[in-house]
Amino acid sequence: MNNQTPVVEFIIFGLSDNHHVNLILFVVLSLVFFFTVMGNAVVVTLSLVDHRLQSPMYFFLRNFSVLEICFSFVIMPRFLYSLLTEIKSISPPGCFLQLLLFFVLGSCIFFHVGMMSFDRYVAICRPLHYSSIMNSRVCFQLVLGCWGMSLLIMFPPAFMAVLVPFCGPNVINHFYCDTAALLQLSCTDTGHIEVMLMLSTSGLILGNFIVTVVSYGCIITTILRIPSRSGRKKAFSTCSAHLLVVVILYSSSIFRYVRKSQRGAEEFDKFVAFFFSVVAQLFNPYIYALRNEQVKQALKDVCVRAFSMCAGHT
Repeated sequence: MNNQTPVVEFIIFGLSDNHHVNLILFVVLSLVFFFTVMGNAVVVTLSLVDHRLQSPMYFFLRNFSVLEICFSFVIMPRFLYSLLTEIKSISPPGCFLQLLLFFVLGSCIFFHVGMMSFDRYVAICRPLHYSSIMNSRVCFQLVLGCWGMSLLIMFPPAFMAVLVPFCGPNVINHFYCDTAALLQLSCTDTGHIEVMLMLSTSGLILGNFIVTVVSYGCIITTILRIPSRSGRKKAFSTCSAHLLVVVILYSSSIFRYVRKSQRGAEEFDKFVAFFFSVVAQLFNPYIYALRNEQVKQALKDVCVRAFSMCAGHT
């Protein structure tokens, strides 16, 4: 090992090495990135300016949207730049920072999904006690707890992953600095880090998955007791949309991270990671918030006021 030269830069391979394919990907993913950021920005803005969107549910959605914007900026700008310029190199500090932010923000997303599922459970199954249970203090503590638990659980193993020595190949077979692809380039044994990451991600993902499943199970049981057929249909329509996000998020993450060995199956891992880090982030604001009748009415009112102001100035 003394004769090996430390890695001074990593090369992120991406999804394809074909220039024309990369240009197509750049156009498509630029649109995806734009609509992801805009959709979440609209949710944040509406929840701040409209007095009808001041309930705990919209407080959680606003924080979730801010989190999703931050998460999108961790991966997409750098990836889009490499697609357009064909410059795939990244410095080790830049790679390590992306890895740390990906794990901390990504784990926080799972905590928020579990927290919002619990909020919906209280709202639907315990409506008379909702305002007392989900008061402003509890909501703030839950959001703060999501960030604190994310740092506590994911920062130590992710930080250990960036401390291992790299002195051999430097091509990361992924479209961002992923731990599995990165650890394969290490010139030392990383088995203990892989086990620690597996245990951390398993506890995180499966724990929130159980909370989400139990919450929606209770919600569906309560909905089935609604005497009105139209009421049941409306409630099921909302829950089915939320469950679609849950299925995409958890199925891709469980397959990707809840396994002992993170080595092998790089191409399929990239495909699964793409669903979690790109596709799910695009759908989330539109399914969780922008399909909501109150949000759509608030958006309509804001657009009408903006149009009236523009017409008045002209």
